[in-house]
Formats: sequence, structure tokens, C-alpha cells
Amino acid sequence: MLSNLLIQRAKAQSKTTRLSDGRGMYLEISPKGGKWWRFKYRLNGKEKRMSLGVYPDVGLADARDKREAARKLVAAGVDPTEHRKAVKVALVESTEDTFEAIAREWFGSFSKHWVPGHADKVIRRLELNVFPCIGARPIKAITAPELLAVLRRVEARGANETAHRALQVCGRVFRFAVATGRAERDPSRDLGGALAPTKEKHLASITDPEEVGALLRAIDAYDGSWITRCALRLAPLVFVRPGELRAAQWAEFDFEKAEWRIPATRMKMRVQHVVPLSTQAIAVLQDLQQLTGRFALAFPGVRSRFRPMSENTVTAALRRMGYSGQDMTGHGFRSMASTLLNEQGWNRDAIERQLAHGERDAVRAAYNYAQHLPERRRMMQAWADYLDQLKSNIPDLKQVRAAPTVTSFPGVREASAGARRPINFPRKHA
Repeated sequence: MLSNLLIQRAKAQSKTTRLSDGRGMYLEISPKGGKWWRFKYRLNGKEKRMSLGVYPDVGLADARDKREAARKLVAAGVDPTEHRKAVKVALVESTEDTFEAIAREWFGSFSKHWVPGHADKVIRRLELNVFPCIGARPIKAITAPELLAVLRRVEARGANETAHRALQVCGRVFRFAVATGRAERDPSRDLGGALAPTKEKHLASITDPEEVGALLRAIDAYDGSWITRCALRLAPLVFVRPGELRAAQWAEFDFEKAEWRIPATRMKMRVQHVVPLSTQAIAVLQDLQQLTGRFALAFPGVRSRFRPMSENTVTAALRRMGYSGQDMTGHGFRSMASTLLNEQGWNRDAIERQLAHGERDAVRAAYNYAQHLPERRRMMQAWADYLDQLKSNIPDLKQVRAAPTVTSFPGVREASAGARRPINFPRKHA
């Protein structure tokens, strides 16, 4: 039997020495003076050893307690070394392999390929609705009923669509965990039909020609910020998504080619998008360039020229003009164009391509970003001319549909040559 005094007096020798305490435990002293507690045991006819800790971090009494616990496992036919490994694995699963930890790992791996606005919505959806309930739970221990309970809480707030979207995101996290060996299955697959179906919602839009004309006249009369007014004037002429419009950069515009090329990194479908510019759209941009042309962003925010205008700017302007959320939204300019262009008989594929709706075949999408471009050029100019007529209260659909093909833009090259040289106005105008 060892004592604390004997252990303290023990000196290192030229070779490793062992001081026995009995019942399979001994203190091993290395030539350099290190002291380790060891436990020798026999299981299934094989002799094995395990460490019980380092002296003096683990004192004599603690080492004996560990020895007795190990002896009980051996008596029960359990290998104490393997048992210790299993405990460590369980500890890792309960701390490192939590739902939140794996969800953030998944988000970090995939969000760099997403549009920033979409990425923000995904992580906020998890942070607000999922992490507070099951974020600290080991992901492999989460069951379908447990996940459903989380989603029911979201449904109870009346946020049915958010519940469905949260379920989709959770499913992707679970499948990521399965793929990386930290979960055995995806419980979200068992919840098909468990949530109340969502009601299809259509963003408010004005599609009646006379009301469109009234809206365009209201935009021309808008007396707020000049940058906001330009965004309102440009939105119906290009009908891109609101986020694509407000984050537009001057480097993306080519007035000589009459094109706006939005890079794939800013597109929802991650494919470059070409927007043919009508003479009217170029005129709006040249007006705007005099004010913001010296900046990278065409529509900089109020607080910083390095950040685009707020996503609520256009919507707030529409409300100021008297249009409620049930009347018109910033996204509504897309529905407006889609509805009226289809009614006028334009090629549906050309319209869909101009709206940058997703191509199911990813390879085809990568090569067809300029698909139907000649027809889209004609369509975009005819559309701008049609809007001018509506604004003048002359909605003659036959005349617009038969609009002549526009293959060049008289005066654009000369106008753009000067406009592309930024004018350094006093900062107060910015």
C-alpha cells in the first residue's frame, strides 16, 4: 500500500520504476520524473492497462476511487477503457454535435454560395424559431415529435409559412448531419403533411393599364429623395427583383451596348442576368449618374455610400404616394410586367427569361443567361414605349404590340460618353 509521504519521496531512476498500491493499481515513475497512475486488469483472458491520471493532479485517494470503479466494470464484463471512450463520445455528442453547432457548420459551408439577403433570412429563421428550443440538443437524439413541437409553436403565432420554411431548413441540417456521420436519419422526413398547408400568397401588384398609368404619373410627381425617385422610375422599366435593383453598381451598366449585366453572385439563381436597357431606362440612369456616378453603388443608402439603400425604401415611397400593401409593392413591378406582356402576346419564354426565373437544368441555365436576347431587346423597348403611352393616358395595345424593332439607340452613344465620366458634385448632394 502506498502513502502520500512515500509517493512524495519517490525519486526518478535511470529506468522507469513502478510502485504498487495493490488491486491492480500502481504508480509509474519515468526517468524524467513524471508520475502516472496505471491500472492493470485482465478481461477475456487478456491483460490490459489503462491510465487513471497524472500525479499530483490526481491524488492517491482519487486514483483509488477510479480503480474501484474500473474493477466493478471488469467484474461486470465491461472493458473500462472502452467504457471511457464511449463516455467521451457521448460528451462530444452532447456538446459539439448539438443541432445548433451542426446547423451553423452547415450554414457556414453553404451560405457563401447564396445571395446575402437570403443567407440572412435563413440563419435568422433558425435563431428565432429553432435554436431556442432544440439548439442545445444532441442532433442524433432529436425525434420527429420533438421537431414537430417546435414547429407547432411557430404555427401558433400564425406564421404558417415560416413554419414550413423552418421545416425545410431543418431537413437540410439533418441531412448534412447524416452525411457527415453525426446523425443516423432525418426526422423531418416523417413530418410530411403534419403542418397545416400554406395559403398561396400573391404580392400586391397593379395590372390594370389605366391604374398603371396613374402610378407612373404619381412616380413622376414624387417629391422625396432624388435617388428614391430614380429607383421608382427605373423599377417598372427593368422589372428586376427589388434586391437586385437597390444593389446595382455602375460597373454593371454598359450604355453603349444598352445593357445591364447583373453578376451571378447577386442573382437569386446564381446565374448572370442580362437586362436590355430601353432609351427611357438609360435616360433615368444618366440622370442618376450625375448624382451618384462617383460612387460604386448606383443607389447608395442615406447613412453610407458603401451600402445600398434600404430594402424598405421603395415600399415606403409607395406608401407615401398613397399605395397600401394591398395595392402595390416593390416586387409588384415584376407581376405588372409579366401580366401585361403576356396579355400583349409576347413570347412567354422571353418574358420568363427576362424575369430571370429559375432554369431547372443548372447546366442549361449557366449557358442560356442571354437566351432570347434579340427578342428581349425589342420587348423591353416596346414595353418602355407602352408605359410612356399609359402615362400619357393613351393605352393603345395594338400600337404597342406592333412597335418597330429597336436595334440601335440614337444618341445614346454620344450621351453616354459624357455621362460615364462621374461629375464631382459637392458631397451635400450625395
